[in-house]
Amino acid sequence: MDQKEIAGLVSVIVLLMLAILIIVLITVFMKRKNKLLEEQALTKQKFDEELARTQIEIREETLRNISWELHDNIGQLMTLAKIQAQMAQEKPEYIDEAVKTIGSGINELRALSKLINPEALKSLTLSDALNLEIERFNRLKFIEANLEIKGEPVRLDSNDEVILFRIFQEFFSNTIKHSRATRLEVTVCYQPEQLDIVAKDNGIGFTNEANFSGIGIKNMKNRAQVINADLDLSSVKNIGTELKLTYRL
Repeated sequence: MDQKEIAGLVSVIVLLMLAILIIVLITVFMKRKNKLLEEQALTKQKFDEELARTQIEIREETLRNISWELHDNIGQLMTLAKIQAQMAQEKPEYIDEAVKTIGSGINELRALSKLINPEALKSLTLSDALNLEIERFNRLKFIEANLEIKGEPVRLDSNDEVILFRIFQEFFSNTIKHSRATRLEVTVCYQPEQLDIVAKDNGIGFTNEANFSGIGIKNMKNRAQVINADLDLSSVKNIGTELKLTYRL
């Protein structure tokens, strides 16, 4: 075999190896690409499922809130107004008190309509929704609550806002039902690149997650993970519980 034939054979072998290498690289690339697409699809599916579940839970919680307000607040106001109106038959001075009580009931119904109207709920920002919850707690005397907004509020992705709101609604529910707290403090701090939200109560605290509605904690952490938020829950027995969340804008 002369040198030309050898050179030609070497060239063929090199080209064949390059072709094989290119095929291998393309195969690896396509596998990685397909795996990435599958992961993205699974992530989106997980997000959509969590969003749907969260929206259902918020609607259920809203209906419970409406029931509480109708029974514990508006119902009592109307009962008081009825009593005052009956007493006014003998003591006319009770008419003014009955009118004021009815006026309070009308104002409460207007506030309640914000929870009932889906379009009104859609138009609410996260800060607005949190404020409605805080106002309800104070109005129904569930707990002494305060909301502080720092920085310039910005509108977030509407789906992410739903999940963020549900995370804190879960914390509020646990605080009211289990913590025996008398005070709830919520701070929402808007910064250029992130949103920091802190909620803390002065309740009995807990020493392990099982003592603070473990399923609720799991839900909060899972939801934070879905929207790539950092969540930290800490508690000190007989001092209180604190939830810190950071959401990147």
